[in-house]
Amino acid sequence: MPSFKDVPLPRVVELAATVSNSVAKLEQVLSAKGAPWPSFDEDAPDSLPKEATDAQNAVIDAAAELYDLMLDPLTLVYKNSAGYHLTGIQAIGRYEIASMVPAGGMVSYGEIAKKTGLSEHIVRRLLRHAMTLRFFCEPQPGMVAHTKASKLLSRPEINSFMSFNPEIGWPSALKLLDALEKWPESQEPDETAFSLANNNEGSVYEVFARYPEKALRFAAGMSTFAVLPSFGLSSAVDGYDWSALGRAQVVDVGGSQGSMAVALAKRYPELSLVVQDTPEVVEGADATLPSELRGRISFMAHDFFKSQTVRADAYLLRTILHNWSDKYCFLILRALVPALKHGAKILINEICLSTPGAIPAHLERDIRSHDLGMRALFNAQERDLQEWKDLLAAADRRFVFQGISQVPRSALAVIEVIWDENA
Repeated sequence: MPSFKDVPLPRVVELAATVSNSVAKLEQVLSAKGAPWPSFDEDAPDSLPKEATDAQNAVIDAAAELYDLMLDPLTLVYKNSAGYHLTGIQAIGRYEIASMVPAGGMVSYGEIAKKTGLSEHIVRRLLRHAMTLRFFCEPQPGMVAHTKASKLLSRPEINSFMSFNPEIGWPSALKLLDALEKWPESQEPDETAFSLANNNEGSVYEVFARYPEKALRFAAGMSTFAVLPSFGLSSAVDGYDWSALGRAQVVDVGGSQGSMAVALAKRYPELSLVVQDTPEVVEGADATLPSELRGRISFMAHDFFKSQTVRADAYLLRTILHNWSDKYCFLILRALVPALKHGAKILINEICLSTPGAIPAHLERDIRSHDLGMRALFNAQERDLQEWKDLLAAADRRFVFQGISQVPRSALAVIEVIWDENA
């Protein structure tokens, strides 16, 4: 008969112990760094020290599982299927309510109602629901003040970033199954859930060309997305040994206005960089360059579906291919071929989906949500390692996979590919 000590602990007890032990480790890190504890106060720090990452992930996963485990199953189903929280978030974003609340002060529901044109009764209902999600607080009856999350939303670009899901992402998500039934296995960017959600007016690119206000909101949101710690420039700057290239020219394909090129040029003085994007994006971009980098970074209008004309040592494709189905990724990769010399590097800075359970659960949930979002918006996808290898081989057997690297805390990997004319 097994002894008491051989009986496995209930999962609830294990999870509670994980939370307790991980918080203790977190306390050690914060004490050693002289850093404050997390809080919802509007002036609380935005992030924990990087040394706290493992403990932070353990607490988040264990606490989330413990919370779900404490719910009865019907409540769990309801919690995971209710979408009304996006209504309040949509209102905050659309009416820019965060900018109406003074930092360190308060404003009444009535004042917010006057500025939004909504009734005070509706504003109170929307914001009191948002408060359960940690947006705003009510320090006195009838008065609204900031939490650290809502204070962040007073910045226009962050407000646009938050508005993406209720205004663009969620309406598209609701049409995903309809699109899959209407256009089974389509790889076309205008046969998507987004297209259905926007009255069949075309692809993301076509709709945004027709409605500039949507394009501006999307662009502002995506620019903020790119500076999230898990999606920031460090995934490429620190995730690859650029110094091994020596004195080299790098083409940043679809590199927007050069933020990545600037980061690379500052860190690696032997690199020169050409940033390619559409004419309207690169126009005037050189005027924003730091004076010490002029001459090392240049901008060039280029359509990445057209033949590459710059013969370089390396080509960077950062968060480009995940916007396109395999059919169009083939075109993008093959467009590089005319300029490729033997041994040239193709560096793909993208999500590489992990095997299930290989990373913290909350991070895996986010990344797999991105994957569904790519399908809904673009008929595209995030890819796992084998899918990346298959894509490269199908595009051209001379694209030879070399390896993959990923820095801690980043959702993006660097996939290294070499052009081998003898393959």
